[in-house]
Amino acid sequence: MPNPTFVAPSSMANSSRLYLSELAPGAVQSEIRAMSAACESMGGINLAQGVCDTPVPQVVEAEALAAIQRGDNIYTRMDGIARLRAAIAAKQRGDYGLDYDPETEVMVASGATAGLHAAAMALLNPGDEVILFEPFYGYHVATLKSQRVTPVPVALAEADFGLDVDALRAAITPRTRAILLNTPANPSGKVFTREETEAVAEVCLEFDLFLFTDEIYEYFVYDGQEHVAPATLPGMRERTIVISGFSKTFSITGWRLGYVTADARWMGAMAYFHDLTYVCAPSPFQHGAAAGLELLPASFYQQIAADHQSKRERMVSALRDAGLTPTVPAGAYYVLAEASVLPGLSAAEKARALLKATGVAAVAGSAFFSKGRGENLLRFCFAKQDAALDEACARLRRLGGG
Repeated sequence: MPNPTFVAPSSMANSSRLYLSELAPGAVQSEIRAMSAACESMGGINLAQGVCDTPVPQVVEAEALAAIQRGDNIYTRMDGIARLRAAIAAKQRGDYGLDYDPETEVMVASGATAGLHAAAMALLNPGDEVILFEPFYGYHVATLKSQRVTPVPVALAEADFGLDVDALRAAITPRTRAILLNTPANPSGKVFTREETEAVAEVCLEFDLFLFTDEIYEYFVYDGQEHVAPATLPGMRERTIVISGFSKTFSITGWRLGYVTADARWMGAMAYFHDLTYVCAPSPFQHGAAAGLELLPASFYQQIAADHQSKRERMVSALRDAGLTPTVPAGAYYVLAEASVLPGLSAAEKARALLKATGVAAVAGSAFFSKGRGENLLRFCFAKQDAALDEACARLRRLGGG
């Protein structure tokens, strides 16, 4: 029953309270999702989304199935099962010499994206600024904006994606709270060198900033490159929020399994916000990932890098033959290619023209840049099974008459 004493303010008398939030009008479907849907509708080959449809390691798959069958299907602790937290801590120690307490400094997340979301909720306030490097992963920008945090892009050099330290310093303001570093990077395949990573760390220390890292492509490095874990640098462990996951390494993008390792001072709040949004990551899948960390040998990780370097070579060669000049990535599993030969006034139009002509889906480069940039670039994902990748390459070559 209406409250008889309530009187609507004059400003509300002739208006509805039913309206979208301040954030919603600017929220649109990501170009990655849009191109995946367009590709699916025509039965094309999807090189747009980083789905990584290569086979799941047998030990990972078998343990997940066994967990379902033995009844490990209920809620876990909000920061994940003890077995997986211990395995993640052991992995960080073995790979990088980083010691994290699995009880207080490791959180299993519903994907790396959820890990970033929880970390931002715990550590940032509306109006804070976070510096990231352009080209950037659109979900990083969108996650920050969804929490009313301002992303501040700093452009990498166009020729080789080199870090401009002066530009980084110039971007810092009194509202800057953190830097977000994605290495190896999506979409460029940029692997930050040790010198560049040390420069970023120096800025974090000088201005007392958090460093959020997205290291999910840590094992996808080529040509003898090295992945430098920023938390290993002097003074950086306490301020670095390490975000990674299993989607790419174990080819389980649909399982939504990631993790965060960070100093215990920050982890409690992060786990709280992850619980609030996701409750926990899927229980049986956590057991599958734990088995992978426990049982897969070092040669497995070396092999996936070698396999994807081979896929990279095939993709780069096909793009060159098609007249789409690629930038050869040092890591991750994407290629940015120059696409001015394609019809269309924008990258989105060029991507759709390519899909129509070849049945191969790519993503508009503009999805990874500030407004007005990236309009002559397309991003291609080469983490595909060989038959699909080879067919996509053959279709692309026909653009160039091959």
